[in-house]
Amino acid sequence: MLNLERLRILDAVARHGSVSGAADGLHVTTSAVSQQLAKLEREAGQPLLAKNGRGVRLTDAGRLLADHAARILSQVEIAQSDLEAQRGRVVGGLRISAFPTAARGLLPGVLAALRSAHPQLAVCSQELEGEDGVRGVVRGDLDVAVVLDWYNKPTAMPEGMAKRALFDDIADIAVPAGHPLAGASDVELEAFAQDEWITWPEGEFCREWLMFTLGGKGFEPRIAHVAGEHPTQMALIAAGLGVGVAPRLGRGPIPDGVRVVTVRDALRRHVYAIWRADADRRPSIRAAVDALYAAGAGREGAPGDAGPEGAPEGTGLGGATG
Repeated sequence: MLNLERLRILDAVARHGSVSGAADGLHVTTSAVSQQLAKLEREAGQPLLAKNGRGVRLTDAGRLLADHAARILSQVEIAQSDLEAQRGRVVGGLRISAFPTAARGLLPGVLAALRSAHPQLAVCSQELEGEDGVRGVVRGDLDVAVVLDWYNKPTAMPEGMAKRALFDDIADIAVPAGHPLAGASDVELEAFAQDEWITWPEGEFCREWLMFTLGGKGFEPRIAHVAGEHPTQMALIAAGLGVGVAPRLGRGPIPDGVRVVTVRDALRRHVYAIWRADADRRPSIRAAVDALYAAGAGREGAPGDAGPEGAPEGTGLGGATG
């Protein structure tokens, strides 16, 4: 008889690509993972892992069993969701992440509302970039993630995910107070073609979006300074060292020496919640997504009462469409 917890470990190895990655994801030691995999190999009667340089790879039998394990664990998740739905109480634990400006400008109020409405729900939150949040939900390390994409650069979503649109966040251009366009409004992006830019580190989704967007306007931005933290970007702009993108969500007070300029064709970030479709009926996830939606309802760019979207057919809170 194959052991369910050992199948869970094999599934983690397949998803993370290594024994150490699986151990980190499951919050156990690499030794514990190796021991359980050795026992699973004895249960299966054939090798499931093979050495691959300094790491390991799944054998054909290992890949076959890992595929079955993923389906079995998905069914277990659905069963647990159905049991929780039948009980109807928002209790237990919930793990949620949000990208940095949402972690600052959205999540605190949502977490406070959940604590007030559902005191028996223990919520653990963390700040993660959107792509890391997606990976966390896929791996099962997170229950819900608040993620984003841009109006002209959507993010690919893995299979088996459900999502709900929360609101659109508008971004302005932040310029030094002495910039020629500091007092302007409704400005075309092309007006900043000769400026130096302060932006996110290379490889981050928002940095890639900026390069893609400005390239589409016919110019390549001159990146003068790079900073991952928004306050650092603002400080550099205040010092007169360049211009940058300033999303409104979580922005806080504009520092002295900085002005924000509205772009004629608004730069919009789509903000939405994602979760695994096989956990769709869990009351804790329903409560969290509803709280996120309510928090975004009063914002400019909120989707109104359209309800959840983008979930696989037959799933999604409140009845999503495909």
